[in-house]
Amino acid sequence: MMMKQFLLIVLLSLATLSACNQKPKDGMTDTYTSGVIAIAADESFQPIVQEEVDVFEGVYPLAGIVPRYTTEVNAINLLLKDSVRVAIATRTLTSEEMNSFHSRKFFPREIKLATDGLALIVNQKNSDSIISVRDIKRILTGEIKKWIEIYPKSQLGDIQLVFDNKNSSTVRFAADSLCKGKPLSTDLKALKNNQDVINYVARTPQAIGVIGVNWLGNRSDTTNLSFRNEIRVMAVSAENIATPSNSYKPYQAYLFYGDYPLVRSIYVLLNDPRNALPWGFTSFLTSDRGQRIILKSGLVPATQPVRVVDVKDK
Repeated sequence: MMMKQFLLIVLLSLATLSACNQKPKDGMTDTYTSGVIAIAADESFQPIVQEEVDVFEGVYPLAGIVPRYTTEVNAINLLLKDSVRVAIATRTLTSEEMNSFHSRKFFPREIKLATDGLALIVNQKNSDSIISVRDIKRILTGEIKKWIEIYPKSQLGDIQLVFDNKNSSTVRFAADSLCKGKPLSTDLKALKNNQDVINYVARTPQAIGVIGVNWLGNRSDTTNLSFRNEIRVMAVSAENIATPSNSYKPYQAYLFYGDYPLVRSIYVLLNDPRNALPWGFTSFLTSDRGQRIILKSGLVPATQPVRVVDVKDK
């Protein structure tokens, strides 16, 4: 009897040891706060996503997040192909994309992370720094091509409107939200990323650049009330005629109150049925600490009741 009990204990121990050494069927070994995963993020949000990653890895030293900064189109394609389980973008999934997941028994989540704005930037030598949404649309569609058509005293010649990338979320916003599907002008210029746009505008007096607001931040100003020194940020009006009194720059308060007209949402697209590290990182992004990083970046947090500093307070 004693020998039988001994053999049973040995067999149970061997079975337990074997189970411990087996990997999950999907080959993934990350947990809620450990392991290494890749994520895909719209390049427009590189500064803020990188800061979130750095802080998260500091809090959880056994976790590693490897961000891939790319176009919004590519980020969502990587999610659809199961190459990543987290994508950060400015739109939710289409019905066709959602059906693709459902056909494979996946049920992804779409979580709003923040409210963002698109900033228009011009060269420091350009003193014309207010513009209406109507005139932006006319430039985008090619109806307006010269600075003098908006500002009669301008001597800058042809307008050069510059985007970060032809497949970026900023181009999609311009086509869908501003031009309502009307064809964009063939004169528009697409570079590679937001930093390229800043560099181009800084050396090109006749250029207008379109970039994400979180690329504007003056890192030495914790109030988010000043922008980068190498470019000038335009004030935008929702009225047909832009004036100093009805035009707003993309300060955080104006994004929050809805005064600045070029706003969009940022979403975390999550496909993690195991509730492992992708869920852990997403939970951090929407936690008080993660949302305060968003607040510090100049964007408007989505899930935490944090106070936005009003420009009028200063």
